Amino acid sequence: MATTAQRSADLVATRRIQPREIFAGVDGGGTKTHAVVIDAEDNILGEGDAGPSNPLRVGITVAAAAIREAIDRACAAARIRRSEIVAIVIGVAGARRKELSARMAEALRNLGIRELEVVGDAEIALFGATDGEPGVVVISGTGSVSCGINARHRCLRAGGWGPMAGDEGGGSWIARRALSAIAHAADGRGPGTSLTAAACSYFHVTTADDLSTALYAPTMTNDRIAGFAKLVIESAKEGDQVAREIITAAGRELGIAAAAVIRGLKMEQERFQVAFVGGVFAAGELVLEPLRREVERIAPKAYLAPPRFSPAVAAARMAREHNSSVALAV
Repeated sequence: MATTAQRSADLVATRRIQPREIFAGVDGGGTKTHAVVIDAEDNILGEGDAGPSNPLRVGITVAAAAIREAIDRACAAARIRRSEIVAIVIGVAGARRKELSARMAEALRNLGIRELEVVGDAEIALFGATDGEPGVVVISGTGSVSCGINARHRCLRAGGWGPMAGDEGGGSWIARRALSAIAHAADGRGPGTSLTAAACSYFHVTTADDLSTALYAPTMTNDRIAGFAKLVIESAKEGDQVAREIITAAGRELGIAAAAVIRGLKMEQERFQVAFVGGVFAAGELVLEPLRREVERIAPKAYLAPPRFSPAVAAARMAREHNSSVALAV
């Protein structure tokens, strides 16, 4: 019969032979980067944030640096070394383009993580929304995009064209609509709005006439303009009619994009979840209600609900699943 000392020694040896498996996920957006570290049982061990990592807007070098910083902060919170991570999935806006995702992956090879995959931000958001089941996710942060998957595992997306050609219903779009309304109010072409005072404060100018100087300054960025959307949402919640109309229009645009995905996937008669992710949804029912109306118009059995996991957690769970699939294949 083994002694207590022998059993303890065997337990220590087993632990050395079978170390815990650690996985990581990153949600890289136009405003911030969020990283999560989990174990094999999906327990969150640590989280970390950094600046924007959309390579289309900040470049690959800056994006890679932000991703590294967020991962390192998550590792510090989890009290682990980066080299202990078995696999990582990094979701980045714009990475649906294979050439861009390959360049991002190459820029991150020196992280020292054995299994590393770069995918689009919509892909991780969709996985977090439905946990792999058929459904749709609507993302509205700095930009906007809708993505869905049906029972036949076919994926489809609508939107995500950026501030020049699209992003309807996203923060940048909302902010620009609000600035246009402010210009109309200043000229007497439209109704007065509390957005005027909010914009003057946000862009650090004295009057509406001074806004053009700030908006067209060489240092002004799309992310800075998109940040004004938070104040538009606040004004809408406080009852400003102009702001409310803008947020309602944003919800309608997001619903139209979701409906396009639903039609393309031929899910009109099915029951499934439509999840929503991103800062614009801080507007609550002001943006959700018009979105819901557009969805129910073509898919009456569909229902809106928050995602099951955050995009970063979803990315980490994808890393765990992908790693398990590779292990089984071997």
